[in-house]
Amino acid sequence: MGNSMIAACKNGKFSLEEVDSYFPVRTECQADVPKTFFRPKVGKTLSERRWNAAFSQEGYLDIAGVLRRIQRGGIHPSIKGAVWEFLLGCFDPNSTFEERNELRQRRREQYAAWKSECQKIVPVIGSGKFTTNAIVTDDGQPTEHSNTSSDAQNTNSALPVDNGVCDKKVIQWKLNLSQIGLDVVRTDRALVFFENQANQAKLWDVLAVYAWMDKDIGYVQGMTDICSPMVILLENEADAFWCFEHAMLRLRENFKCTANSIGVQSQLSTLAQIVKTVDPKLHQHLEELDGGEYLFALRMLMVLFRRELSFVDALYLWEVMWAMEYNPKIYSLYDNTREQLPELVYDGKVNDKQLKQYGKFERKKVRTGATKQNDALAIFLVASVLETKKKRLMKEAKGLDDVVQIVGEITGNLDAKKALNKALKVHKKVLEQGKFLYSPFSAQTHTHTSKKKGKRRKDLSYIL
Repeated sequence: MGNSMIAACKNGKFSLEEVDSYFPVRTECQADVPKTFFRPKVGKTLSERRWNAAFSQEGYLDIAGVLRRIQRGGIHPSIKGAVWEFLLGCFDPNSTFEERNELRQRRREQYAAWKSECQKIVPVIGSGKFTTNAIVTDDGQPTEHSNTSSDAQNTNSALPVDNGVCDKKVIQWKLNLSQIGLDVVRTDRALVFFENQANQAKLWDVLAVYAWMDKDIGYVQGMTDICSPMVILLENEADAFWCFEHAMLRLRENFKCTANSIGVQSQLSTLAQIVKTVDPKLHQHLEELDGGEYLFALRMLMVLFRRELSFVDALYLWEVMWAMEYNPKIYSLYDNTREQLPELVYDGKVNDKQLKQYGKFERKKVRTGATKQNDALAIFLVASVLETKKKRLMKEAKGLDDVVQIVGEITGNLDAKKALNKALKVHKKVLEQGKFLYSPFSAQTHTHTSKKKGKRRKDLSYIL
């Protein structure tokens, strides 16, 4: 145990300076970043010592003990990446060190193979540089000036050809690369980590390879917010990719967009039903203000409060939510699919010992039978935020823009721990009323409908 850890133990908590040293903020940005509420505490936060002690000699992990500690106080920054790999289902707690090392090696080789495929088409991938300019036109032809962040040459090679016709999905992938680059430059730019161009390129590479691997989703704005912490926490790029890929198995449907719908719509529908259940007056008021589709909550659900919280608080929120939602079947389910988490089926044979391996939120769902996939804890978290803003929303909100402004004021002022506790209370209230969630969203459009004016509002930039 290092001197800083010893000092922390004597005080009963870790110093803020120690925590901030893992994710330093650029001096000129310190006044602009949201306040951090999270403070790791000895005896509550999962420490490196506790983490190492949770493994048997062979490598089997006491996941129940780990979940209890995370739910009480989060994870110390020194081990977040390693713990996240288990929380997200990258590894099975009931596996040995040797088995996990073999699996990690296979995954690294798979990532290298995918990256090599990408590199043959766009040589800048893997070069330590990245592009922010379009490298092809809409019909797949190379642009005249395909610059990268460091003026790298030979950005654009020939597209794969099938019977003389370029693959439309490959063209779309190449079109996405410049958007990824633009978003990478904007993501977590207050952190010292991303002052280094090689680290920005690492984030770009991971997202470029993911978009190549998952061509049905490709790349959607917001994915950089999900991927950035993995790149920071996991030094090996392939490990960061697989951590992100498993996170996307949870979130993938949120990023599905078509001309007529957005993937997060089902969660917005669930949110509407939750608020209608626990606070009918608030829901009715929001409906009268033309906010009944809850599009103002879209960003919070898509990127899991990344924009509302400090970087440290966002990591804490995610890991506690993942611990609370943890299901011991997650590894085997994820291992057999590359699309999304299948519907979990409970056969009523889960005993008390087995229940200890579930997170507290998931455990409640198992006991009550409320096991729909779209009733994620994040939705109850948004509902709890609306509850805290109820008085102002009821009194001051005269239109949808007012709702967006009032809800947006949580940025920099949201205590993740308190918000999670309130979310669990909202969940309990819903269960007590016997509302076992939920019917699919009835509207099949992402456009905003105005009942008063009979118009459809297609521009969501006022929210995003």
